[in-house]
Amino acid sequence: MDDELRSAAVPRWRGQAGRLEVWYATLSDPATRAGLWIHCETVAPLRGAPYGHGWVTRFAADGPPRTARFGPEPVRPAAGADWFSAAGARVAPERLAGDAGSVSWDLSWKDAGTPLWTFPRAAWERELLPGAQVVLAPTAEFTGALTVNGAPVRLDGWRGGVAHIYGHGNAKRWGWVHGDLGGGDVVEAVTAVSHKPGLRRLPPMAFVRFRIDEKDWPASPLPSLRMKTTLGVRHWQLEGRVAGRRVLIRVDQPPERCVSLGYTDPDGGRAVCTNTEQADIYVDIDDRHWSVLGSGHAEVGLRGAEAPDTNERIET
Repeated sequence: MDDELRSAAVPRWRGQAGRLEVWYATLSDPATRAGLWIHCETVAPLRGAPYGHGWVTRFAADGPPRTARFGPEPVRPAAGADWFSAAGARVAPERLAGDAGSVSWDLSWKDAGTPLWTFPRAAWERELLPGAQVVLAPTAEFTGALTVNGAPVRLDGWRGGVAHIYGHGNAKRWGWVHGDLGGGDVVEAVTAVSHKPGLRRLPPMAFVRFRIDEKDWPASPLPSLRMKTTLGVRHWQLEGRVAGRRVLIRVDQPPERCVSLGYTDPDGGRAVCTNTEQADIYVDIDDRHWSVLGSGHAEVGLRGAEAPDTNERIET
């Protein structure tokens, strides 16, 4: 493992209270547009014992998404080769495996590219922000097996990404999008309002990164201050200028393709995340245009009266 991937991938939690660490993978079948979301997190509450838990959500090509959960169980800081290991789930270099009752998975992934730094690398390594994310494998290809109620489902050539989050908890409001634009091109964007006092009154801050023609753009992963966020559960977008170019990222999340799950922060706060691996994404950079229909990865997180009801369908 080279230094850049090691910095992006290895666990950062060292036992402190009030921390949240997440590894997740989102992937799609290019042929059927079926999708999969594997989410593994370590929560170290301000009060109480740290625990590991997570879920796997299947987005069928012809049906509603269904979720199976694992954990929670007590955890300690990682000491072995695995980045995450709790409640029967593992995240390790080029490996995702786990068992969540009626669903189990054993997947490998490969990516010839380097990590995509959605946030500045220095901010990640020095933990300068309330939370940050990095995409370990932005153009990953997945193979392996998913078993549902004893019936095996073979995954071969599914496309997506593997990412890592670390910080003090979830944002007050946020949007996230990952889109495979084809030919190795990809877009990754996070727009968020911090939940920290003094920052929560600010407008959403957008971090926008592309990898196009094997080059990361913009050159600096600093926030795109001239991007305006319009955030909603069904439709949201980022629009403005990035490094002197006009950029529009529009995301449609049809309700029938979404799952809404509750999140709990280390301080006990709660948010609802509405996620889909079957979003429609439209991207414009000046006069270049891309459309990702039915296989975009996206989510919106909201709190309080803004948040929708959870609609989790439990896998049986």
